[in-house]
Amino acid sequence: FTINGQEFKMNIKSKEEKDLEWGGKLVFINSVVGGAIDMRFMPAILKGVMERMEQGPLTGSYARDVRVIVYDGKMHPVDSNELSFMLAARNAFSAAFKEAGPKVLEPIYDLEVLVPADYMGDVMSDLQGRRAIIMGMDSEAGYQKLSAKIPLKELASYSIALSSLTGGRASFNTKFSSYELVPNDIQQALIKQHEEELKEED
Repeated sequence: FTINGQEFKMNIKSKEEKDLEWGGKLVFINSVVGGAIDMRFMPAILKGVMERMEQGPLTGSYARDVRVIVYDGKMHPVDSNELSFMLAARNAFSAAFKEAGPKVLEPIYDLEVLVPADYMGDVMSDLQGRRAIIMGMDSEAGYQKLSAKIPLKELASYSIALSSLTGGRASFNTKFSSYELVPNDIQQALIKQHEEELKEED
């Protein structure tokens, strides 16, 4: 494996690829040598990792497309149990995930707006303020048709805003396009917000 530019040689005992309910995959690799962790605890470790991925250790949103390698640990022949390994896996994943340079993705939608030509400038200006990327312009049935890609978050109040800008004379439709990286300043704000929410819960 190559991790952060360094090559590591590991003995792979088993490898599982899990399709996640919320999208993406988890690749779970058992590379434990010397019996440091009994094989019977691997399902509990996997469960702990998947639970933490679902809860979202960074911003509270799902984690996806992750490779986890279990390569060492400690086990007590009498006191070790599945619950302790599941909890240990949750904590270990949280710590490792935050150190791995994770990036937050957001859903991006294709947007088409039909707008009278007189209002085109105002509509474009508003969209650019919503982090939209203008993809093209055309005319259709006496209206200007504007195509753009826009983050889902920015669509929350768009219907009201568009109606206000155009006196109710414009219409729009949307369709899911892809997931894309959020800008770094927004990612940092989301992380901070999540940390504050966790403090309030405590």
